[in-house]
Amino acid sequence: AAPAAAPAPAAAAPSAPAPAAAAPAAAAPAAAAPVAAPAKPGAKVHAGPAVRQLAREFGVELSAVGASGPHGRILKEDVQVYVKAMMQKAKEAPAAAGGATGGAGIPPIPVVDFSRFGEIEEVPMTRLMQVGAANLHRSWLNVPHVTQFDSADITELEAFRVAQKAVAEKAGVKLTVLPLLLKSCAHLLKELPDFNSSLAPSGKAIIRKKYVNIGFAVDTPDGLLVPVIKNVDQKSLLQLAAEAASLAEKARTKKLSSDEMQGACFTISSLGHIGGTGFTPIVNAPEVAILGVSKATIQPVWDGKAFQPKLMLPLSLSYDHRVINGAAAARFTKRLSDLLGDIRTMLL
Repeated sequence: AAPAAAPAPAAAAPSAPAPAAAAPAAAAPAAAAPVAAPAKPGAKVHAGPAVRQLAREFGVELSAVGASGPHGRILKEDVQVYVKAMMQKAKEAPAAAGGATGGAGIPPIPVVDFSRFGEIEEVPMTRLMQVGAANLHRSWLNVPHVTQFDSADITELEAFRVAQKAVAEKAGVKLTVLPLLLKSCAHLLKELPDFNSSLAPSGKAIIRKKYVNIGFAVDTPDGLLVPVIKNVDQKSLLQLAAEAASLAEKARTKKLSSDEMQGACFTISSLGHIGGTGFTPIVNAPEVAILGVSKATIQPVWDGKAFQPKLMLPLSLSYDHRVINGAAAARFTKRLSDLLGDIRTMLL
């Protein structure tokens, strides 16, 4: 209330210092606007055409703006002060880093003093965790997520992998399921190009990429990292196995370069070595899809005559619904299931 009250004595005083007090008085409308009461609901808003035009340009509802002009008239300065105040509030709001509060007008999670209920320990997040949290939060807020679930019969794929174990060891690499997933997904990104795309900044076009770079999530003590293998479609299974192992080791030892974590078109997140039957991975925007892989288990599968034990791999495909529709996602997981069921079909 002080800024609004300050000009009064200066206006009342006829003494010589009055001119010196005139400068604060001239600035009074701008200073008073934040504390001026906005119009009551349903009340008529008094503002000239230029002020209304300015409000439209800023997207401001004039009924929310305090009036400092004569007879409750809203001035240009009132609109400008209101906009500045709103921008300042946005800056002062805690960053959207997956913490207690969010952005985009979402009500914050109430702050709770957990020590009231018992002993606590506050553990600082690593810089990597903080950056990862901010990126995930941004993607979750901006991307309309949908997850398509499916499973693939990898009985023959596993038999092939085991059979090639000696060949891989001779080449100095370990052949896991990941290179086979990378190769299969690369094949599908070329077959179904909308999955190898990004939404243009304008929101009016889709940018299709002619290269196939795939990231894969690596769990490290400091947080999640996603190294990227470039030109996956041009590399052999053994090359992919070697590069994936090298990048994963770099991730765990904090030796990844920024270039080795950029340029992905698609991401694979595998929790198969831990367990689980499915999950909802968050799309790594501006990519439009991410594949989650869980632990393969033996399941009874009907072959038309009897139930047969099959090694089934759970698949979870999260996608950006602005670019990918449900039918396209179902086609992707169906084709991926077919490819993993018989990798020879990639040669056709």
